[in-house]
Amino acid sequence: MKAWFAIPLWQRVIGALILGILTGWFWGPGAESIKIIGDIFIAFIKMLVVPLIFFSLVAGVASIGDLRKLGSVGWRALLLFVVSGQIAVWLGLGLGTFMQPGAGLDASSMSLDTAALERAQTRADQGVTFQNMILEMVPSSPVQVMADVNVLPLIIFSLLLGIGILMAKEEGEPVLKIFESGSVVMQKVTMIVMELTPFGVFALMAWVAGTLGLDALAALGKLVVLNYVGCLLIIGLIYAGMIKFIARLPVIDFFRGITDAIAVSYSTASSNATLPVTLRCAERNLGISNSVASFVISLGATINMNGTAMYLGLATLFGAQVFGVDLTWGDYFLISILGTLGAIGAAGIPGAGLIMMVLVFGQVGVPLETIALVAGIDRIMDMMRTTTNVSGDAAVATTVASLTNEIDRAEMISADDV
Repeated sequence: MKAWFAIPLWQRVIGALILGILTGWFWGPGAESIKIIGDIFIAFIKMLVVPLIFFSLVAGVASIGDLRKLGSVGWRALLLFVVSGQIAVWLGLGLGTFMQPGAGLDASSMSLDTAALERAQTRADQGVTFQNMILEMVPSSPVQVMADVNVLPLIIFSLLLGIGILMAKEEGEPVLKIFESGSVVMQKVTMIVMELTPFGVFALMAWVAGTLGLDALAALGKLVVLNYVGCLLIIGLIYAGMIKFIARLPVIDFFRGITDAIAVSYSTASSNATLPVTLRCAERNLGISNSVASFVISLGATINMNGTAMYLGLATLFGAQVFGVDLTWGDYFLISILGTLGAIGAAGIPGAGLIMMVLVFGQVGVPLETIALVAGIDRIMDMMRTTTNVSGDAAVATTVASLTNEIDRAEMISADDV
């Protein structure tokens, strides 16, 4: 047992991925008999969605502090987080639309839970108007919303509750502590569930390989490539443009300054684990003041997940293409909102992207079997998404510090020579 846990989780997952593919290849369609192990893993992931989003979002919003005291730093950081998140999710939607990673993969032989497909058909038959979308966002009963796992109104309620705690000031602090503790507890529970990943990945990949064969592996390989392309575009265009044109600082010096954070984030796939390194890079290498770095980067580790937002858009289209779900422009708009908000609600730990998929897929009628398809390769993609998220935290902190004159430009440029 100790030898098992001594192996890093990502190595166990990769090993299970390879073993699952080989098992499915030799076993063939009979590998479906062990799919129940993967179904249990997916059920645990679904179990986490409501409490994780609820506690994380409320704690994230409420921990911002007094918005009036934050002044120029707070609103600039939040604006950059939201705008870059929207651009990221639309980038994922664009890559999914034009590159069609799931096209040509015949999933008719897979046993599906048809509830999601029926919801998608109902939405298509009824037509989705802008007015209906807005009305569906209002949580008429928070308890019912949680019971039905109706995530969009749950997000709205969580945001309102977090703002309410902010407005209550000192009287709201006891409630804030409850949600902060709840957020930490749910992250620990998530880590427990993530320990089941190797077993779930083995069963699911054996099922996928045995049922769909090499076509599935080719489609998944294309999804991995697009995930890396999307993340590199976010880093090379959005973040570099932010540093060059808004902060007016040298791009090469910025990326040199966060090299350590990039290395740690890629290896751990955890924004939270990388947080101390990112803070050190921001203050020592980029010359950002402690007050700005600690606030923006700590907040960003909670709510700034552009790599995750991009991937949620891309993965949703992948699932829609595989299972033949027709998405309208209204669905695209809904995905863009859910992708951004889902990234905000995602915990800064490995595997959080899988949990947020439940949020988006269920709202636009994409079958949750898509998670079964991508679970085996998620760790490979998660490493790059986390690097993107952490780089974004540093980019926003640098830009805000530059706009508010809270950065030592000379120290940033000379840090490379030390």
